[in-house]
Amino acid sequence: MPPRNREWKRAKIAIWIVLVLLALGALRTVIANVLQSRSTEQTTRQNATQYVNVVTPTQTEGSGNTLLPGTLRGFVESPIYARSTGYLLHWYADIGARVKQGQLLAELDTPEIDQELAQALAQRQQTSSSLGLAKSSLDRWQQLRQRDAVSQQELDERQSTYAQDVANLAAADANVKRLQQLESFKRIVAPFAGVVTQRNVDVGDLIDAGSGTSRALFALAQSDPLRVYVQLPQAYAQNVSVGQNVVVTQAELPGQQFHGTITHISGAIDVPTRSLQIEVTLPNPDSKLRPGAYVQVAVPAVAHARLMVPGNALLFRAEGPRVAVVDSKGTVALRKIVIAQDLGLSLEIESGIEPNDKVIINPSDSVADGDHVQIAPQQPNGKGAS
Repeated sequence: MPPRNREWKRAKIAIWIVLVLLALGALRTVIANVLQSRSTEQTTRQNATQYVNVVTPTQTEGSGNTLLPGTLRGFVESPIYARSTGYLLHWYADIGARVKQGQLLAELDTPEIDQELAQALAQRQQTSSSLGLAKSSLDRWQQLRQRDAVSQQELDERQSTYAQDVANLAAADANVKRLQQLESFKRIVAPFAGVVTQRNVDVGDLIDAGSGTSRALFALAQSDPLRVYVQLPQAYAQNVSVGQNVVVTQAELPGQQFHGTITHISGAIDVPTRSLQIEVTLPNPDSKLRPGAYVQVAVPAVAHARLMVPGNALLFRAEGPRVAVVDSKGTVALRKIVIAQDLGLSLEIESGIEPNDKVIINPSDSVADGDHVQIAPQQPNGKGAS
């Protein structure tokens, strides 16, 4: 049997070995817990960091245009009526014919006016003869009055008869001129140079004078230049002025543009339609455009440049529309904006943001003022921050 002191030494060594192993196990556990705590803390910080994608507002051109419907009209348009009653004897211009000012369009046969003119000329001759007799009689009675052969009363009667015959002759002359003027209306002439757009009569038709119940003989329009009438919505009323250039297009003439000038602007908004009528003068030297056609007119939509952001950057709050902007420190600020125009995928902003702001796209509904976020790095395919 070994001595006791040797056994005691071996027991002490075994105890120290166990204590060292326990200490190492405890140390390993502590180190593992510390490392796991740090890892958890780092993961928590990473999970707490909110990454966002941002865009910089783009600036629209100040000369943006809006297409509005318009109607082409001749610069001068006029229905042509007869001034005399009669029958159509001949017509000399059909639809589509280009006529000059004063060119003969038609002739009328007016037998009643011819007879009335002949009667008026005969009556004028009678009145002229009576006036000659009254003048001779007045001269003789004036001489007799100088010798006191007749009374002053008798001389005044001859003077009155002469004055009445002078007035009768003037009335007869006026009647003759009136009928001669009506006689001249047998010739229907073009009041201005243009194109005949309608011919509503034919040879032998009974023509009534005036424009009340009678129909127009012809319709004439001046096709160069043309007028374009546009009803401009009230929202754009402040963006137009006299002298501005506009572009006119017609669907039947693809790829062709016609340039006109705003020449007249109505001085008031039409109450039923809440629109402002403008008139555009449009040169048409080659007559490609025709009066009455439907066209589209590009009128200025904005008077100054605006900022544009994607539609998915918009936040809806009880106070109104907002966008979230990130500063250089990663702090979020909600900006109140005024939307000028909603274009669907994008928004034109009137005010509320600056050109250099970084606007968050697809923001979380819970985002608030003062939140700290991290701007996500730009992806190789172009998605993400910009």
